[in-house]
Amino acid sequence: MAEATQPTFGEKALRFFFGLAEPATLPAGVSVMNPFVRPEVQPLIRQFYEKFFSDHQKRVFLLGINPGRFGGGATGIAFTDPHALRTYCGIPNNMPPTSELSSRFVYRFIEAFGGAELFYRHFYIGAVYPLALIKDGKNYNYYDQTGLFDLLKPAIVQSLSQQIAFGANQGVAICLGQKNASFLEKINRERQFFGRIIPLDHPRFIMQYKTRFADSYTAQYVKVLEEALAGRE
Repeated sequence: MAEATQPTFGEKALRFFFGLAEPATLPAGVSVMNPFVRPEVQPLIRQFYEKFFSDHQKRVFLLGINPGRFGGGATGIAFTDPHALRTYCGIPNNMPPTSELSSRFVYRFIEAFGGAELFYRHFYIGAVYPLALIKDGKNYNYYDQTGLFDLLKPAIVQSLSQQIAFGANQGVAICLGQKNASFLEKINRERQFFGRIIPLDHPRFIMQYKTRFADSYTAQYVKVLEEALAGRE
């Protein structure tokens, strides 16, 4: 009875995302996209978390860098472009049919794992920094410029702490992107958020430079997901 009165994983996530503060200062030319304040996007985000996360189950975290402008920067759902939201998550939307390379690979391995419903029952995909960064009209990473990581680090640490509070299995986290993993490892040594971090090549890297090996990468991802579940606390 007591557990039923506690907010679900999804309710905690919605409270976090709808309350995200944009950085007060950024380097010249760098801006953020915040889909969580857009009235036309908020109902889609709510549908997603109510559909897949209306429980109190702990999940293994997969953490990307920061959202891309055509995926999470548009829909508010990490690595999920409007097409994936419609086709694989079953959430109709009238958003422009933009396509994100990373989203295409992510839903490739999600389908190989067993589909969105099974995947999201056990996993949560987030980002080390939860807002999309843009420079010169293109995606920008939180580590792409000297000093940017240090500027955003307090917000990154707070964001990770708040996301973990949704209901993370803190024994293991899967980090998408090798350079991303080096920064997450640095934070983890200081804060001990996770017992261990498993780095994987980033979905965009795979789709942009290693497309012919996509089947092998998909199998690798599924293997790591299964092993993370088997060894979780």
